[in-house]
Amino acid sequence: MKHRVVITGIGIYSCIGKDIDTVRQSLYDGKSGIIYDAPRKESGYRSALTGFVEDPDLKPFLGRRERMGMGQPAMYAYMSTRQAIEQAKMDVDFFDKNETGIIFGNDSTAGAVTETVDKARRKKDNTLIGSGDIFQNMNCTVNMNLSTIYKLKGINFTLSAACASGSHSIGMGYFLIQQGWQERIICGGAQEINAYAMGSFDGLSAFSVRENVPTKASRPFDRDRDGLIPSGGAATVILESLESAQRRGAPILGEVIGYGFSSNGDHISNPSLDGQLRSLNMAIAQAGVNISDIDYINAHATSTPAGDAIEARALGEVLGNKIPVSSTKSMTGHECWMAGASEIVYSLLMMHNDFIAPNINFENPDEDSAKINVVAKTQTHKIDCFLSNSFGFGGTNSTLIVRKFK
Repeated sequence: MKHRVVITGIGIYSCIGKDIDTVRQSLYDGKSGIIYDAPRKESGYRSALTGFVEDPDLKPFLGRRERMGMGQPAMYAYMSTRQAIEQAKMDVDFFDKNETGIIFGNDSTAGAVTETVDKARRKKDNTLIGSGDIFQNMNCTVNMNLSTIYKLKGINFTLSAACASGSHSIGMGYFLIQQGWQERIICGGAQEINAYAMGSFDGLSAFSVRENVPTKASRPFDRDRDGLIPSGGAATVILESLESAQRRGAPILGEVIGYGFSSNGDHISNPSLDGQLRSLNMAIAQAGVNISDIDYINAHATSTPAGDAIEARALGEVLGNKIPVSSTKSMTGHECWMAGASEIVYSLLMMHNDFIAPNINFENPDEDSAKINVVAKTQTHKIDCFLSNSFGFGGTNSTLIVRKFK
């Protein structure tokens, strides 16, 4: 027996808002969270543009012992997960008595690692490194901290898949619940935003250099795009079997009905049309929907020349030119390891409020984006079913399909 998998809680901590209500309004208004960060330029960055995400103050919620092992990804994830758990009508006592898993997407802890190494070099004595450093440095920092804080006793692992990490975490949670291995799993993605984490990308000249007007720099699908903008934060999506959700009287925000995945098996950084087509077709086949059933596409499009072009071709070939498409990265920048999870949150907010967030800064299509229906201004639109793409370095591709619960 396959179980239906529903979403009972969402949370977000991002450059366009620290909570669901603020983020919903930012999406509707087409508000950008991109800033010029002067310290980056002073440290040698080619591009000083970034999504602004401040470190949260966790003292009102957690004691010192709990906080000491939390670097940026874990801190951000704690803030988004608090929101999602509250919405899902769960708490620590519930988790202590009801097996619940956690699968979070995260692919770096560069800030914490760099600070630890610098400390060791300065002191010439590793025994003086703080005891919390190891828990901040490990890639599984989100899972380690949240599973301990919330007394989670189910599946527990970190999913590391570049910019598809957050999406794959939801896909794997979906599979485990669908097959009856777990009743509920906290899924999501987290992305650090410190300068240490982004220096190598800047060195590859991957970032936009439109520094004169930061909010205009992220331009997915636009002919004049010149690179992505790094961003981050965390997003949480709580998945649950339909039986469990109904038994608890939990809110049902949507149902995951399809998950497609693929590996390009080709170049380590260049996108692949074939890989994206296979991911899209798998998700649609598994969901059992017609193309006409899909009301909105949240594109991966990061504002890079090659990446946007390949995705536009893939979308046009599989889904045609009628379905409205937008990339929320035009507002948020590229949230990297969290993007696949945050874009499910953003799309759910659109679905429940009957609008499509704009692909801001889309002024001139190129020959590829002219063949799909890119939405440049906020549209009132009824969404019963949406599709979200996430593609990462190394050729890892993920596609999720979510619909309103019926």
